[in-house]
Amino acid sequence: MRERAPSLQPPAVAEYAAAALAEGLPFAGPRRRALHRLVRDRGVVVGALVLVGVGVAAAAAPFLAPYAPNEPHFTATLRGPGSTYLLGADNLGRDELSRLLVGARLSLGSVAVATLAIMFFGVGFGLVSGYYGGIVDSAIQRVVDVLMAFPSLVLALAIAGVLGPSLRSVVISVVAVQWVSYTRLVRGMVLAVRRQPYVDAARSSGASDGWIILRSILPNVLPPVVVLATLELGGVLLTISSLSFLGLGAQPPTAEWGTMLNEARPYFESNPHLMIAPGLAIVVTVLAFNLVGDGLRDALDPRTSHAVAGARSRRWDRLRR
Repeated sequence: MRERAPSLQPPAVAEYAAAALAEGLPFAGPRRRALHRLVRDRGVVVGALVLVGVGVAAAAAPFLAPYAPNEPHFTATLRGPGSTYLLGADNLGRDELSRLLVGARLSLGSVAVATLAIMFFGVGFGLVSGYYGGIVDSAIQRVVDVLMAFPSLVLALAIAGVLGPSLRSVVISVVAVQWVSYTRLVRGMVLAVRRQPYVDAARSSGASDGWIILRSILPNVLPPVVVLATLELGGVLLTISSLSFLGLGAQPPTAEWGTMLNEARPYFESNPHLMIAPGLAIVVTVLAFNLVGDGLRDALDPRTSHAVAGARSRRWDRLRR
């Protein structure tokens, strides 16, 4: 006789219905509920709008910039904000707004390239380490332990100093020190996924290791990796800007936010607007990345979202008392 599929008992159904109704989306699937939570999160909406605005401004910088970013106007050196130069002019008379817009392209572009490279190496080493285990796993994890023993910014500073001052050196140094967190995360997930029945079935059917890793394991580890990447985008931008501020990144006259801070440092007391504009751009962009990353984590991780909801409920109960 065919066994009957197990059904939810009435209390379980009631609990599920109550949870779904509390989310405002009765009996919807997990993806739809996650999307619903994401859209309702004001922090995510604000962060996404800021990132879209910064991205559009960076993409349209050649059309929005009122002046050429490296065009000097020696009659306007160190001029304050006004109608002619909205954000002022630097020590060479270059328009600060034009350099800020053009610098956004280089800053965000370097962050995107570095993050993609970090994900490529981190996920790749994590998949290999978790799937094969043994000596391969031990060797990769020893490298991870060594790199994680040092502060990432200090290690990136040392690598960039050895490679020489350039934006390429900064990107390489950031990739070299930040892939380890992705490897540690992916390895732990692969150790759990590789024991699943569908992986054993694929292996029994004669599928190659590459096919199993790419088709059966990788799709299951990508969502947490995307969340981690979103959370780390702000840190990558801060690291690149910090190294450029120290003179190891993009070199003058290239317009880049960290380099602009470095060039404006001697004039901070007399012309603080030269540092306020790029510094504020970095702060706002990092904050937007963090808002979106936190929202993604809460939406995709039910335990986190339930913990947040429980904390809010308990706080409301205390206020009512």
